Amino acid sequence: MTIGVKNEKQIQSTVQKIIEEHGAGVDELIPVLLDINSTLGYLPTEALKEVSKTIKLPISRVASVASFYSMFSSVPRGRHVIQFCESAPCHIMGGRLVWQAILDKIRINAGETSQDGRWSLLMTSCLGICGVGPVMVVDDQVYGNLTPQRVSEILDQFD
Repeated sequence: MTIGVKNEKQIQSTVQKIIEEHGAGVDELIPVLLDINSTLGYLPTEALKEVSKTIKLPISRVASVASFYSMFSSVPRGRHVIQFCESAPCHIMGGRLVWQAILDKIRINAGETSQDGRWSLLMTSCLGICGVGPVMVVDDQVYGNLTPQRVSEILDQFD
């Protein structure tokens, strides 16, 4: 859940709380970044600096991990994040039509966040569940065997 973080002190406090829950070990870097990303809605530079200082890792290493994994964002994302699989199996199973239904429904392009902050849309190379393609993930919920008609029904469930 994203919170309205307005200043550096709030970010530092949030990061410290998360690190206390996980521990300040190097092995906890990814779980810490995951929780920060989930809590704040993205990984602001101030949070990466605080992680670097507390875990005692160079900021370059923390930033490298944060930029390597697609599950992390350096910019605020919408309340709901849609990930759509663009792999060949999903495409062959009708992914192009499902993709168009998503675009028609939320009216943003891949990599964008809606102006109202409701949606962010991401393309992924593979979600690893090709047997039920086409596939999308909304927040942490997986939806397989999609059709253009189901897209609207599914997305209407989210506030």
